[in-house]
Amino acid sequence: MAGGAVSQRPEHAGDGRDEGTPELSIVVPVYNERATLAALVDECAAALAPLKLAWELIFIDDGSTDGSFGAITEMHLRDRRVRGVRLRTNLGKSAALAVGFRAARGSRLVTIDGDLQDDPREIPRLLAALDEGADLVSGWKTARQDPPARVLASRVFNGLSRLASGIALHDVNCGLKAYRREVAAEVPLYGELHRFIPLLAHWRGFRVAEIAVTHRPRAVGRSRYGWSRVLRGIMDLVTVICLTRYNRRPAHFFSLPGAGLVAIGLAICTYIAYLRLRYGHILQHHPLLIFGVLLVVVGVQLFTTGLLGEMMVDAGRRIDEDYEAARKL
Repeated sequence: MAGGAVSQRPEHAGDGRDEGTPELSIVVPVYNERATLAALVDECAAALAPLKLAWELIFIDDGSTDGSFGAITEMHLRDRRVRGVRLRTNLGKSAALAVGFRAARGSRLVTIDGDLQDDPREIPRLLAALDEGADLVSGWKTARQDPPARVLASRVFNGLSRLASGIALHDVNCGLKAYRREVAAEVPLYGELHRFIPLLAHWRGFRVAEIAVTHRPRAVGRSRYGWSRVLRGIMDLVTVICLTRYNRRPAHFFSLPGAGLVAIGLAICTYIAYLRLRYGHILQHHPLLIFGVLLVVVGVQLFTTGLLGEMMVDAGRRIDEDYEAARKL
């Protein structure tokens, strides 16, 4: 998705070539948030003033239709630290963040949502946690100021993420995060993987920390999140697990469950065969027999998929080894 954003030749409000390189880049994905952008810039400036560091704020306008990019352009003319990139169509938050990370120039990055629910006064605390040794610091909205349905959906999603990943984070998808530049450069972002940035960073060996942050009521507009996003998030979680924990050992993901299904199916078929031989009146189309055969077929398919995956991983490793050997000649 990030590549798609670039291919659409985004419009820029300020390329920053006439200013010095900032130490901190604040990346803000925006979709129809015109009413809150100016206040966000003012709050960020006030929060960062005591730190006395050079910073920039990059708005990524993800195809807004309310004139958000016009407001961003006006703010850039007043304050050169404010920059903007406009995507011609709505590509989603992951694509917007990917474009923002590529446009950022700071050695440390902060992401924050543009609706003012995240408090910019938390940014110094996030940066302090980076200074203490973390590579990525994720916010934890301990007291969410959202409707009960969204709070429940978030808790379900975060609970499933902890269960599947084994990483003890309370709020995986908090928009308020601080990163070292290496993390933003290495973590892949496409589809809706922005929800799992801390998990992806952890599985790549980066140190991930979490701090409690303030969450404010939404002042303008309405939330676009709901249960449908939770369902999509669960599907994306399976993708993340496959790409991280099992990307080098696909047989563990496919073949082990497949072998289990085959064993259960064979046990059922053996039991049906025993009843048939002993009593002789078990029907050939007995539902339990059909279920047992189905388990065997599905298990064999999963087992074969795992073996094919292992062969593909091994082939890719051999190609990499041959390429490295050729480079040394």
